[in-house]
Amino acid sequence: MNELFKNYYNSPIGLIGITATETSIKEVSFIDSEFKISTNSCHLADECYKQLDEYFKGARREFNLPLMPEGTDFQKKVWDELLKIPFGETLSYLNQAINIGDKKAIRAVANANGQNKISIIIPCHRVIGTDGSLTGYAGGLWRKKWLLEHEDNLLGKEKQLNFFGEENA
Repeated sequence: MNELFKNYYNSPIGLIGITATETSIKEVSFIDSEFKISTNSCHLADECYKQLDEYFKGARREFNLPLMPEGTDFQKKVWDELLKIPFGETLSYLNQAINIGDKKAIRAVANANGQNKISIIIPCHRVIGTDGSLTGYAGGLWRKKWLLEHEDNLLGKEKQLNFFGEENA
């Protein structure tokens, strides 16, 4: 097994743990509990830190990192679909299910999004309820709202949610 390296980024919405191997990012997740930070970083974890910093400072809209999410084939299919949602846009869980070929899989899609261990970079925060509501985010709904507003602000958008792949009402 590849050695795992850790780095941490103190974002405006909390501490983010970065786990990487020499060749891929394995996890980017919010840390809400108190613990002793032990960093044993590598070039890729440092690059992830740099790209997260650029994202939060408004200088980056797309990430360019090799990712290796661990999950089932179905989860990976769902996460691959997340990577297609453009910066500053949103997609409903229903449309995400339709995009992977099974509109009845909406609950399974929502569950897979909840299992995403590479937050922000695999942008599950961009998936919302069909009615435009902010539902489900492992990092907390307040963080989901912050991330969506952050992206909207950088694009100069009004405080509205836009659906990617759907007609705006």
